Amino acid sequence: MRKLALALSGALLLAGCAQTTAQMPLAASASPWTPDSKVMIRHPEWSRNAVLYQINTRQFTREGTFAAAQRELPRLKALGVDILWLMPIHPIGEENRKGTLGSPYSVQDYYEVNPEFGTKADLKAFVDAAHAQGFHVILDLVANHTAWDNQLRTDYPDWYEKSWDGSFRPTPWWDWSDIIDLDWSQPGVREHVGTAMEYWVREFGIDGYRADVAGYVPLDFWETMRDRLGAIRPVFMLGEVQQSAWNFKAFDATYAWDWHNTSKKVAHGEGNATSFYGYYAENESLWPREAMRMTYIENHDSNAWEGTIYENYGDALGVMTALAFTGEGVPLVHNGMEACNAKRLEFFEKDTIDWSQKNGCDYGRLLDRLIAFRKANPALDNGQWGAVMQKVETDRPEQLFAWVRQKDGNKVLGLFNMSDSSVTARFADGLPAGDFRGFADGQRRIFAAGDTVALPAWGFALYSSGGR
Repeated sequence: MRKLALALSGALLLAGCAQTTAQMPLAASASPWTPDSKVMIRHPEWSRNAVLYQINTRQFTREGTFAAAQRELPRLKALGVDILWLMPIHPIGEENRKGTLGSPYSVQDYYEVNPEFGTKADLKAFVDAAHAQGFHVILDLVANHTAWDNQLRTDYPDWYEKSWDGSFRPTPWWDWSDIIDLDWSQPGVREHVGTAMEYWVREFGIDGYRADVAGYVPLDFWETMRDRLGAIRPVFMLGEVQQSAWNFKAFDATYAWDWHNTSKKVAHGEGNATSFYGYYAENESLWPREAMRMTYIENHDSNAWEGTIYENYGDALGVMTALAFTGEGVPLVHNGMEACNAKRLEFFEKDTIDWSQKNGCDYGRLLDRLIAFRKANPALDNGQWGAVMQKVETDRPEQLFAWVRQKDGNKVLGLFNMSDSSVTARFADGLPAGDFRGFADGQRRIFAAGDTVALPAWGFALYSSGGR
């Protein structure tokens, strides 16, 4: 019995020590769990509330040149966009070319300009003029592959991946027959492409890049280049990839493919308001808080291969656009959207955007007003500058997608009817309570817990208080 008592006493003593140790807080400096504040890249200040605008130089104007695009800068300034994304500017390969003019993503020379668009001097003039008007300019970079007749294939054949029989090969599984893949295990590939990236930033004042199929290129290359480019000037990097790791040290913004696909499915009746929950849950819990994710209605790929904004969204176009521009994410305007472009632009041919409707385009006016609303409310800013979306609970969750974003005295309430029938819903708590002004009419509206709101089919309402 005495041995049993001693054993129990010892066990209790050890348990007490363990409890005391567990309750003792570790000094922050000694804790192995202290977050590393150096993990995140520093977004350029000018990206705080920036809206992206994509320019397909070939189709943007009748001439299809940098000089002609430069004449459109005052109009884009009035629209309110900030970062101009130029699709690839380089000469296009002729070997195995698709169509008459080929794909801009079949790069023949990383250091030259496609003569179809003008000269290097024309590009520099465009960039300088854009900077003078307050824009920043990023170039589309194609690092994963080159054209078949890129000189690198002749000079450095070992820089390319090969098929089972030793032949040069396009990216596996896709129908990209006009290109061949680089081998990113080769240091020469990294140095050649990386030095080209530095060249355009240093010599032409380029403000960053949109990286084509960024996920097909090793992450460590992008992280290295982020540091190298940042040593020249602050840059903005947009990656065509949807993986959270790319947002820590490489890219300011990455693609929100899941958002785009979900919004189209809901617009076609293949889901409801709750279909967005998975995307926004991951956005808040899986991605870095500071990450920007590009929520887009249309880009060059979706327009060419999926359909126009009207084919993809129909009557839901307005509500989905409103969510893209006010929810968490960095929004994109694809050239022609503001003119109600209703055709799929040819990808390998000249197919100029029809700008004749730009002055009478209701959708263009909506874009203009949404951009202005976004910039008037700092809670809607990009990345760490903006506020997280807090879910508003209602009694009609399958129809009404609702949230609040609030920061530093600015509060925005967003209400989105994700259905083809009208909805009347009741607020379950006090989160949406406040004294607001409406986006649609500027009228005062006071909400309290338990109030009801009504929206027409595919309708939306935005309310704000305490903005800029």
